[in-house]
Amino acid sequence: MTSPDALQELLNAVATGAISPDHAFSKLQHLDYEPVADFANVDHHRALRTGFPEVIWGPGKTPEQIGQIIHSMRQRTPVVMATRIEPDIYHQVRSQIPDLLYFATARICALIQTPTDSSGMPCPQYSGVITLISAGTADLPIAEEAAITAELCGFRVQRLWDVGVAGIHRLLSQRDRLQAADVIIVAAGMEGALPSVVAGLASCPVIAIPTSIGYGASFGGLAPLLTMLNSCAAGIGVVNIDNGFGAAILAGQILRTAARLHPTQP
Repeated sequence: MTSPDALQELLNAVATGAISPDHAFSKLQHLDYEPVADFANVDHHRALRTGFPEVIWGPGKTPEQIGQIIHSMRQRTPVVMATRIEPDIYHQVRSQIPDLLYFATARICALIQTPTDSSGMPCPQYSGVITLISAGTADLPIAEEAAITAELCGFRVQRLWDVGVAGIHRLLSQRDRLQAADVIIVAAGMEGALPSVVAGLASCPVIAIPTSIGYGASFGGLAPLLTMLNSCAAGIGVVNIDNGFGAAILAGQILRTAARLHPTQP
């Protein structure tokens, strides 16, 4: 009941007399938020306000708490996600929810209750493509968190993995794909130079994710974060260290806004 189409359908049903106002009220009584036991308040209204439903942050929650929150959300949200879920936690939650899926590299578990494409992911709902780039294989968990988040939110994604600046020819061989991208997300650790290079080659927004990959002087991702913030290339936005989820949502908001502002064709 959190999607605009579902809400419109409910209001139309009341207007035509197909359902009673009391029945509609029972469906809407938790529209803003719903208490789950004594530890959570699920924000069912978030998709109507922001375009994306609430997502469960896994760390700090017990498997039982995660399971109860998913049970609450599945009644009203076509795709339910939980991030930073370790394998042992997933198996415990799956004992409560047998149809729960797990994306191991991204550490995301999800319920998909909407039509899927040949890959098993939700059918794309939005125009445009989010291109994901990782500097190295060690950055893949964060890059995949962004990729899976974007796909679960209904966006098309293309992946370019292990094309860091230490072998710049790997990236340059993908120049056509960079030029064709609508939004690019770049995950890089070490010195974090890759987003600057990408932004010098692409004509679309670039979202940089500093990862906590590197030797001691990278300070757990602080060094690439500062590099990205100080980039001499224009058009780069920087999210927090290891925040693949936040980068995907920002990319999605860019594409959603672009679609909304696109001039109507005659």
